[in-house]
Amino acid sequence: MILASDFSVTLWLSLLTATAYALTALIGPRLSVGRGHRLMWGPLTLHGLGLVFALFAPQPEGMRFGFAPALSVTTWLMLTFYVLEQHWFPQLRTRWTMTGLGAAVVLLAAFFPGSPLHTAASPWLPMHLALGVASYGLFAAAVVHAWLMTRAEKSMRMASADTAVGLPLLTLERLTFRFVKAGFILLTATLAAGWLFGDSLYGAKAAWRWDHKTVFSLLSWFTFAVLLVGRSRFGWRGRKAVRVLYAGAGLLLLGYAGSRFVVEVVLGRVA
Repeated sequence: MILASDFSVTLWLSLLTATAYALTALIGPRLSVGRGHRLMWGPLTLHGLGLVFALFAPQPEGMRFGFAPALSVTTWLMLTFYVLEQHWFPQLRTRWTMTGLGAAVVLLAAFFPGSPLHTAASPWLPMHLALGVASYGLFAAAVVHAWLMTRAEKSMRMASADTAVGLPLLTLERLTFRFVKAGFILLTATLAAGWLFGDSLYGAKAAWRWDHKTVFSLLSWFTFAVLLVGRSRFGWRGRKAVRVLYAGAGLLLLGYAGSRFVVEVVLGRVA
């Protein structure tokens, strides 16, 4: 849980960010498309500043990380990718409901900041975690686009115009797999670094182990590899591709965030 000494800064900054997300969700739908896009930068900026403070501000016990900060960074990346995308695709509608997710993970990370990282083992450990969380963000963006793609496909089947999506089906499909490919590259780099340099990253006693995190992460990597091969060799698309993507994303979520949730919350362990 959050430390008492951190209450005045971390918690109040999180409350401010969550309030900004909530106000954006209320005001945004009433604005024009362009103003709505610009409005999203307010809570995103506060969210980013809060992450920088929570993760990198000097603390006696050092940098802290866990399942909730991982979800917070993932959500911030996903929303940032989505808002940046609206610059190139203005017709892409703002999903105001996603601001609720932003508010939730900000508060969750404030109350569950995680355990101190043993960065003394290697100064490259934060970079290793950054690669992993970046892959989380890319796959989360892929999941959002896959959901939009499903909506667009459903509207086509029903011969109705779904104005809430805003982009053609083929464009959404291309964007989805671009995020999948980028996420797969970063996930591969993360797993390779853990395999090759586990001793230096985590210390000899905490190197590569066949625990739940490793197994779920490898299963997710294999699932995404099957998805990319299936699309390249067999032309997978539509529901089949989306289902495999959802399965891989679920396994990846269980890999780090899920395992850390069990350790930190269910079992109540510090590390």
